[in-house]
Amino acid sequence: MAKKTSFIKNLFNGPEDENDTIEDEFYNEIETNKKGEVDTGNKMILMEPRAFSESQQIANYLKGRNSVVVNLKRVTSDQAKRIIDFLSGCIYAIGGTMQKVGVGIYLCAPKNVKVDGEITEENGKGSEEEDW
Repeated sequence: MAKKTSFIKNLFNGPEDENDTIEDEFYNEIETNKKGEVDTGNKMILMEPRAFSESQQIANYLKGRNSVVVNLKRVTSDQAKRIIDFLSGCIYAIGGTMQKVGVGIYLCAPKNVKVDGEITEENGKGSEEEDW
């Protein structure tokens, strides 16, 4: 596919210099970072969404191969359910994992991050935890 694209570019614009291509990739990467989009890397991002609309930003971090800890204590239980449903679909699409680490706190990790261990829940103690 890349060869077809470069062939079409060469047809209309003439052959590209290899240094121009490397330079363009470098500046495109810098521009992407200046726009506030996620860089690719292994960062741990902590998020406390206050509305469902912030779940897309969390998905963008995951697409950028960053792990995200999501604290849902600042949203209603209905919004929390929607956020978890949305993030579950995102996690499935990128082949990542999601693990509950506390009351309303979830660790979302992309495929490139391996999560070892598991936190167990104490059931039957009459906790006041929301059931989402």
